[in-house]
Amino acid sequence: MTDLTPALDRWRRLDVTVRDLPLALGFAASAFVPALRDYGTQVGGLPAHPLDGWALLAVALQCLPLVVRRRLPLLCLTLVVAGFVLAQHLAFQSFAGNTVAVTLVSTGVHLARHRLGVAAALAAGYVALAVSLDLRGGTERPDEYLTFFLALAFAWGVGAWVRSTRTAEADRRARVEQDTRTAERTRIARELHDVVTHHVTAMVVQTEAARYLTAAPDRLERTLDAVADTGRRAVTDLRHLLDLLDPGHPGPARAPSTGDLRELVEQTRRAGQPVELTESGAPARAAGSAELVAYRVVQEALTNALKHARGSRTAVDVRHTGKEIQVTVTTGAPDAAAAGRPPAGSGRGLSGLRERVGAVGGRLHADRADDGGFVVRADIPTGSAS
Repeated sequence: MTDLTPALDRWRRLDVTVRDLPLALGFAASAFVPALRDYGTQVGGLPAHPLDGWALLAVALQCLPLVVRRRLPLLCLTLVVAGFVLAQHLAFQSFAGNTVAVTLVSTGVHLARHRLGVAAALAAGYVALAVSLDLRGGTERPDEYLTFFLALAFAWGVGAWVRSTRTAEADRRARVEQDTRTAERTRIARELHDVVTHHVTAMVVQTEAARYLTAAPDRLERTLDAVADTGRRAVTDLRHLLDLLDPGHPGPARAPSTGDLRELVEQTRRAGQPVELTESGAPARAAGSAELVAYRVVQEALTNALKHARGSRTAVDVRHTGKEIQVTVTTGAPDAAAAGRPPAGSGRGLSGLRERVGAVGGRLHADRADDGGFVVRADIPTGSAS
């Protein structure tokens, strides 16, 4: 079977006037086919007129303007209506008379401005045509004129409906595109926040601690090594993030999971935060994005602990139940003497976590504990039945 797709693609790339040319020529040719003569559009009931120069002009006016029906719809409508009026006064019936209905539909679709005024002018022009034909001896009854007018109005209405449908679809696609862009920007901002904020917060805490270690060179060296290590991890995580965001990245991009929690906890410990990690249960074999979401919950909770409760004991409990991952991060009350001045927050952290957890059908609870500390709990479905 011959593949017509390339030919159709080339046809669609042609200018609309070129693509409308066969329609115009087809109607013009059909006007001279004897078998189609009685299938034209006629109103007024005047005695039939033979083919002559005026009749040829009427055919040309009714057919050839279809070439510009999409590019110049008002000009096309004006010329076709003029040819139709001339044909009705001449009582020259041909298949070309049907172009008035085609033009009304097309104009209803493609005319962008002065639509109400054009419709009113067409209605007034039709009344004038009916009166003129009646004065010339037409035999049409008023109800027949009305029926034909309703048919013309229906053709215009079809075009108007098609235009409104296309406009609504274009608006819907624009909204979807805008929502998609917004969601993508939000996702990128959330990922950057999770990656950058944690590492930078750790580096700020470690650097501030280094100020007080000038008299202890060994501890100072270990602290500065931890700062450098945190910086290197930040660069590595940013590269992983860029791989995730780059659709052209070759090979699968690695995303963090609960298997990386021990490393995350150890990094937080080196930043000066006492953290205990408890894990129980076996991870689901097909946890999907739940692993990443759980990792981000712990990461954000530890970041907030570093910011607002520096030095307070923090407990991380991760339970794999098969159907969900249950994460609980508990931080003790901050020590005002040891906390210092916390880095300013953006407010994106917890709101971003709620969006993450909610996107996979989970629940997040974050609130003050009775002892003045802070508790973050998340139940994250894995989508696994076992």
